[in-house]
This record gives sequence, C-alpha cells and structure tokens, in this order.
Amino acid sequence: MSDEIETKGTPEWYAVHTYSGYEEAVARYLKQRVESLSMEDKIFEVVVPIEKKVRIKDGRRTTIEEKIYPGYVLVKMLLTEDSWYVVRNTPRVTGFVGADSTKPNPLSKEEVESLLNRMGRDISKFTVDLRVGDLVKVMDGPFKDYDGKVSEVDEERGRIKVLVPIFGRDTAIELDSLQVRKV
Repeated sequence: MSDEIETKGTPEWYAVHTYSGYEEAVARYLKQRVESLSMEDKIFEVVVPIEKKVRIKDGRRTTIEEKIYPGYVLVKMLLTEDSWYVVRNTPRVTGFVGADSTKPNPLSKEEVESLLNRMGRDISKFTVDLRVGDLVKVMDGPFKDYDGKVSEVDEERGRIKVLVPIFGRDTAIELDSLQVRKV
C-alpha cells in the first residue's frame, strides 16, 4: 500500500462515504480518533455538509437543518498512508469517494467553496418570488386547495395577501409566502 498513496504538501478536502444516517456519528468518531492518535497535523477538519431551510409546520415558519449530501462527510487532510488508514478504518465509514478508494481524489476548490458557501447561507432574509396579480394555489392551512390572486406582497416579513373567492366574493387572507404555490 505504501506505493499507492503519495504524501501531498498541502491539505485538501476529500469526500468520505458513510452509512446513511450516521454522518454525525462518523464525524464525532473521526474527531475522537484524530485526537487520540495525535493526527492533528494531518487531519484538520471534519464537516457534515448541512444547510438551514425554512419549512411551514402548523402554520408557522420553522428552521430545520437538512443534510446536503446524505451519506457523506467532508475531511480536510494531508493524504498520507497514516491519515488514509485512520479515516478509512473509522467505524461506519465505507470508503473514500473516487474511482479507486485506495487512491482518493480530492474535491476541487470550486466544489468545496460552493458547498461551504451553501452551508453558511443566511436564511433570515425572505425571498418572495411572487408579484401582485399572480395566480396562486394555497398549499397549507385552513384555505388549503383554494385558488386566489396575490393582492399584496410584504417581502420584509415573507407574507402575502391573497384574494380568495368565498361565497362568491373575494376575501383577503394573509398567508406566509411558503403556504402558496404559483399556478
């Protein structure tokens, strides 16, 4: 094996495949192994790629964390025989991502930057891609499955007013922008 892995001078990011659902456990195990085996000079960072998303639950906005790539953990390391062995033999790791798992290929700088930017994205700003006059279908809440027309958009709060025909008259209802879908 010693001829298969060459030591590289600069640390690079590698994708490690894990059993799905065990990404956090693998990250924890790997960090413990790095510490106990004194590999801090070869394995620098272990990241489970997650992003925050906003969902509507019971009519309220809730922020959840969702894995970007379920079943994968990113590791920034100097690739040596020792570091490869430590990562590869961490419980619940199935191998490095690449054509040959004994000679892993690093991720490109662009891929890593894009992923890290996606993880750090600020979701406190609301993006409402609806305009006054758009036809929408209500997807959640007491007016679910009603069709209506957008009459007002409040981008600051992520809310909209929709005119829904009830008993033959247009009635304005205020909804979260995530509760409707453009028709």
